[in-house]
Amino acid sequence: MVTSVNALVTPQNISHGNTVKYDLFISHASEDKEEFVRPLAETLESIGVKVWYDEFTLKVGDSLRKSIDQGLVNSKFGTVILSSAFCSKNWPQYELDSMVAREMNGHKMILPVWHKITKNEVISFSPALADKVALNTSLQSIEEIAGQLAEVILGTEV
Repeated sequence: MVTSVNALVTPQNISHGNTVKYDLFISHASEDKEEFVRPLAETLESIGVKVWYDEFTLKVGDSLRKSIDQGLVNSKFGTVILSSAFCSKNWPQYELDSMVAREMNGHKMILPVWHKITKNEVISFSPALADKVALNTSLQSIEEIAGQLAEVILGTEV
């Protein structure tokens, strides 16, 4: 019998615990960290969102792939910080593929944020992502983006 990988990637199938540990997994390119991603992660944490973010979570000696996989499986949502750098890197695309696998099982997971990228660039990278309603750093502040993400994640207006 063949089991779909999608069927295995659920919070209920984690051997070391059966509960979701994080509200949000942040997938990003390192080039976007200083200007946008770190301040976003800090703002989200300050308003009560439990964030899986590499700088908060990874420790020296950790397996990068295993840590990312566990972060993805243990998160209710994932935000994808779409930028030109994101579209050209392998690790962020691996993370996105994992989130898409979760969505294929009917779990709304991906909350996109466009960072210094145009609609045409997003369409060229992923027409499916271009179809999702996204937040945009060209139109909204970090605080506004964090508030809107928290509203979806926590189910209450922040």
